[in-house]
Amino acid sequence: MDKTLVFVSCADSGELHVLHWAADTWQLRTEQVLALGGQLMPMALSPDGTRLYVARRSDPLAVVTLAVDARAGRAEVLAEAPLPASMAHVATDGTGRWLLSASYGADLVAMLAIAADGVVGAGRDAAIHATGRHAHSALASPGNRFVLAASLGGGQLHRYRFDAATGALLPTDPAVFPLPAGTGPRHLRFNAQGDRMYLLGELDAFVHVLAWDEASGDLQLLQSLPTVPPGFAGPAWGSDLHLSPDGRWLYTSERNSHTLAGFAVDAVTGQLSPIGHWHTQLQPRGFAITPDGRYLMAAGQISHRVGVHAIAPSSGALTQVAEHDVGLNPNWITVLPMQPKA
Repeated sequence: MDKTLVFVSCADSGELHVLHWAADTWQLRTEQVLALGGQLMPMALSPDGTRLYVARRSDPLAVVTLAVDARAGRAEVLAEAPLPASMAHVATDGTGRWLLSASYGADLVAMLAIAADGVVGAGRDAAIHATGRHAHSALASPGNRFVLAASLGGGQLHRYRFDAATGALLPTDPAVFPLPAGTGPRHLRFNAQGDRMYLLGELDAFVHVLAWDEASGDLQLLQSLPTVPPGFAGPAWGSDLHLSPDGRWLYTSERNSHTLAGFAVDAVTGQLSPIGHWHTQLQPRGFAITPDGRYLMAAGQISHRVGVHAIAPSSGALTQVAEHDVGLNPNWITVLPMQPKA
C-alpha cells in the first residue's frame, strides 16, 4: 500500500487533523479537520484499527472515541467519556478491551473499560493506581501479562501484573524498577520479540535498552546512549521514540535541538548503534513511522507542521521529502494504512 491515513492532534487549536499520505507523489493532503475542543494531545488506535481514542487534557477532561474508516480515509466521532484526570498518555492493552492512561499532574495510572462496540466507558468508573511523581506513560507488555508505567519525577518504572479479564492491576514485588539518576523516564517501546524494552528519558535525552522477561516481569538495564547531536550544549528535552516495523531501526526526537536521532538495532542482542542525527520540525514532540517502514512523520510544536522523512532501507538515514501545515501545536501522530475501496 502506498497510501497512509495520518491523524494529528493539535493541542492549541483543539483540532484533530486527518491527512492522507501518498507515497507515489510524496504529498500530504488534509482530508478532515475535526474540532473536538480543548487541549487535544495523546492518541491511541484500537488493535484492529477501527477506533481512535483522543484525550483532552483541559476541562472538560475526556477521551473521545472515533470510528475510523480506512477505506474512505475518514473518522467520525462516536462518543465522549469523562476522564478522572488530565492524561499525558493513552494506550490500549493487547485485547483492545482496556484503555490505559497516565496522568502527569495527578501522579496516577487509570484503567478504563472499552465496550464491545469499541467505545470507552465512563472515566469516573476507572480503576486508579497512584504512582510516583509525574506519570508519563503506561503500556501493556507484549504478552499482555504486565503493565509498566513510567514515573518521570520518581525516576522509576512501576510494574503491575495485569488481568486482561477484569482489568485489574496488582503491583509486583518489588513494585518499582529504578532508573539512572536524572533519567526522567517518559515513553517506552517493546521489540517484536518481546525480550527488549527501549525507554526514552525526557530529562537526560538518553535512550535506555533493557532486557525484559515476560514470564517474571524482570528488567535489566543493558545500555544507555545519548540522543542529542554531538556538540549540543542546551538542556535536554527528550520527547518520543519508535522502532521501525521491521525492528532494524530505532528513532528518537529531542525538542530543544529540533532533531531526530537514529540507531541500528542488533538483531541478536537488541542493543543500539548510533547512525545519525537529522534536523526536523521545530520542537518535535510526537512522530510516527508508516506501516511499510519507509517514512517517518514528525510533528513540530512551534512550526505547526508535519514533516515527512524518507527512511533509507540500507542505512536508516532520514531525508525530509515533504512538509504540511496542520493546526496549532501538533503533539501526537498516529498512522494507519489505507485500504483499497471496494
